[in-house]
Amino acid sequence: MTHLTYRDAGLDLDLYEKSLAGMVPFLRRTHTPRVLDGFGGFASLFSLDFNTRLFARNYRHPVLIASTDGVGSKLKIASLAGKHDTVGIDLVAMSVNDCLCTGGEPLFFLDYLAMPKDDPDLTRDLIKGISNGCIEAECSLVGGETAILPDFYQPGDYDMAGFCVGVVERDRIINGRTIRPGDVVLGLSSSGIHSNGYSLVRKAVFDHARLTVRDFVPELGRTVGEELLEPTRLYVRAIKHLLHHYPVKRRVIRGLAHITGEGLEGNIPRILPPGRRVFLRRQSWPIPPVFPWLQRLGNIDETEMFRVFNMGIGFVVIVSRYFAESIQRQLSDQMIPTFVIGEVREGEPGVEFEG
Repeated sequence: MTHLTYRDAGLDLDLYEKSLAGMVPFLRRTHTPRVLDGFGGFASLFSLDFNTRLFARNYRHPVLIASTDGVGSKLKIASLAGKHDTVGIDLVAMSVNDCLCTGGEPLFFLDYLAMPKDDPDLTRDLIKGISNGCIEAECSLVGGETAILPDFYQPGDYDMAGFCVGVVERDRIINGRTIRPGDVVLGLSSSGIHSNGYSLVRKAVFDHARLTVRDFVPELGRTVGEELLEPTRLYVRAIKHLLHHYPVKRRVIRGLAHITGEGLEGNIPRILPPGRRVFLRRQSWPIPPVFPWLQRLGNIDETEMFRVFNMGIGFVVIVSRYFAESIQRQLSDQMIPTFVIGEVREGEPGVEFEG
């Protein structure tokens, strides 16, 4: 009688151990003294309060923040291009940028990878991207899970999810409740499409226009694959700089919004209190070339474009009018091009475009 093994079922434990070993350097490079247990246990330990000569980051009334997200069908582009070392940045950005919207800071990150078979090289590329994203976001990659599911995924397919935990002082929480008429809406530029709307992107580019990831696009100055794999911008350092500069008690920064799926009109209302409406001017910021290119390829209505994509604005900061110019200048100094894109008025919560 044949003796079945785990390998016969599609899981090679020796290869799995090799994949795990390849992750370790990328995790450790993100660790600070706050990570207590290194790597390899059943769960991770992170010190919220501690004192040393170099670090003093204690909290008086800490509130934990949690967020989770994935990369979505942008992973299909990575597979087509055979380039997997940047989508991990997208994975980190989608969660940590959400954490920022509370006025807090991301502390640590965990990932979940699922694939049909162990692939140490692919796993290494994915974890390398996640590690790079965590360093940029100033948070620690403390662990994760790799699931080998041969019956769930076809060869070449894989999926990723990420989980971020952050912290904010209770009296420094930003929730949009102080937004008032006359406040200025600042738009922080995106790096491109980021990680939303890729089902429509793939339909327009590959099905409708019949392009490949290797095709060069003159108006973009690079190939299709290079443009579509541009990583999501991380806003952590710029927003943390602002929050440290302006104490919440001065009520300078009223609201923060990460512009993801459903664009500006779907995300800004999530932070608006009753009786506050945002009016945006369409011509107040430069729209990156990738968006008119996509619109032309798919013959997509402009209304649909603004409803699906960020259209060049990846994050929104609603601020007191008196400080708007100073804040805009500081964000630009942090290498984040920023534009005055609208204002808050009285009205039903929502977004309305002018011009």
